[in-house]
Amino acid sequence: MRPALRNAHPAKKGWRWHGKVALAGNYLLMMFYTTVAGWMLKYFFDTASGAFEGAGPEAIAAHFETMNASPWTLVFFMGGIVGIGFLVCAAGLQNGLERVTKVMMILLLAIMLVLAVHSVFLPGAREGLAFYLLPDIERVRAIGWGQVVVAAMNQAFFTLSLGMGGMAIFGSYIDREHSLLKESVHVAALDTFVAIVAGMIVIPACFAYNVEVSAGPSLIFLTLPNIFSAMPLGRLWGALFFAFMTFAALSTVLGVFENILSATMDLTGWSRKKTCLVNGAALFVLSLPCALGFNVLEHIEPLGAGTTILDLEDFLVSSLILPLGSLLFVLYCTTSLGWGWNAFKKEANTGRGARVQEWMRPYMQYVLPAGIALLFVTGLLL
Repeated sequence: MRPALRNAHPAKKGWRWHGKVALAGNYLLMMFYTTVAGWMLKYFFDTASGAFEGAGPEAIAAHFETMNASPWTLVFFMGGIVGIGFLVCAAGLQNGLERVTKVMMILLLAIMLVLAVHSVFLPGAREGLAFYLLPDIERVRAIGWGQVVVAAMNQAFFTLSLGMGGMAIFGSYIDREHSLLKESVHVAALDTFVAIVAGMIVIPACFAYNVEVSAGPSLIFLTLPNIFSAMPLGRLWGALFFAFMTFAALSTVLGVFENILSATMDLTGWSRKKTCLVNGAALFVLSLPCALGFNVLEHIEPLGAGTTILDLEDFLVSSLILPLGSLLFVLYCTTSLGWGWNAFKKEANTGRGARVQEWMRPYMQYVLPAGIALLFVTGLLL
């Protein structure tokens, strides 16, 4: 990110520090995301081996708890994700990886659609659909409008990889025949569609199998094995699903790793292989607290009773770094503090498709930064 901002406007030297901050944010994200990706990999092997065949909701919940209680298991699979990620990046397999990723993501989406249809017909799914799709204003008031909006926006920042340079890295590979606004709309629309389908799978299944809907990131591991266990050919469906989910997680890991590698090589001048070795070792060590936070370090509850180190790292990324980083990007692109509106508009409108219009300028220069700043402050106070 440092050379991107520097090259876009060399005279604005004050922005050069941003690359180091973005690099730290990418590290922090991977310090807990590698453990989550390791869960996916572990569940692929467990599902493929038939570990959930004939298992009931209690046994499936106990399986997840047993996995997290084993430090060796979590560290092994977390280390596997780190190792695979940096090996792929060191080999420079971006073109082949991109082609494979497209196929895998299409297949994953197809399986998700099948699971969504299956989930909505489960016994008790009607209550789950009502809980998921019907607004409950009283519940929102009880939680607090500010809390709900902040949580939703933080999730949007996280799922769209905003604020840490990830989208800038991915955007640099877009053919200049396509306008950035058109591609942005496609990304946001597809991301929203996938999120809705995921909710259609998980929430009705929670009600069908009496799983607490507030279980957080573990919901996928508590509900989907129940669905696969009750489905014809569930072992096959489950193995395919978690294989594709592992690949989806790895695609995110590889994108962030590439960001880390690019920034490190720019800051140090090291070769790609040396950068991979150093960063791989460093990230493995830095990821240990999260992996051990469910067992050896479970007594550490940084955000209160029942919280883990993963919760702290997630809070730092989702509530602090992503919104603050997004605010800086908006200011850089649309104001005279950085690149500037005219240069941004010219670049964004290169190629065919939807274009940034002049009437959008007040919104992007004033409303959007003010909204992000308010979100950032509110997230700290709530």
